[in-house]
Amino acid sequence: MNTTTSFPSVFTDNAIDQASVSKTEKFLVFSVGKLNLALSVPIVEKILNYTAIHSSGTTATGIVHLENRSVTVIDLYQRLFNVKQANISHAKQFFILAKNSQNESFGIVINETPTLFDVSLSQIRVLPASYRQNDTLNIASHVMIIPYKEDSLTVFLLDCDRLVSPV
Repeated sequence: MNTTTSFPSVFTDNAIDQASVSKTEKFLVFSVGKLNLALSVPIVEKILNYTAIHSSGTTATGIVHLENRSVTVIDLYQRLFNVKQANISHAKQFFILAKNSQNESFGIVINETPTLFDVSLSQIRVLPASYRQNDTLNIASHVMIIPYKEDSLTVFLLDCDRLVSPV
């Protein structure tokens, strides 16, 4: 993984620094369809209520006007599954506002409030390059298994530079 994607700092050259295995990192976990996705907390600016997205409607990318700026927004459901979501009430939607490695802000549309998890770095694995090249989840760089209730969650960690390419 390119360490400029800003999570976790102990990942270098697709490996975990063994001295850091006992460390933990905080992640915001959210669902898109049946997938569990996550962003590292240090790159998240804030979570906002949904506001109108302006776009051609032909791609999963649009813009929103927030405060004194316009921000690129990605509808991950449309990007991953190549279809628009069924009628979802905008009153229940949110944006996660985050930054890529060049500090460019972008938003991700989510349908539920995300959950904060503190995850041991030993639970995080690099996704094989062959998987990334052959799946729509090429926007994920790592996967983690999080114990949850009486089961576990498989969560794909998003690579922000693959979502919004640095210019």
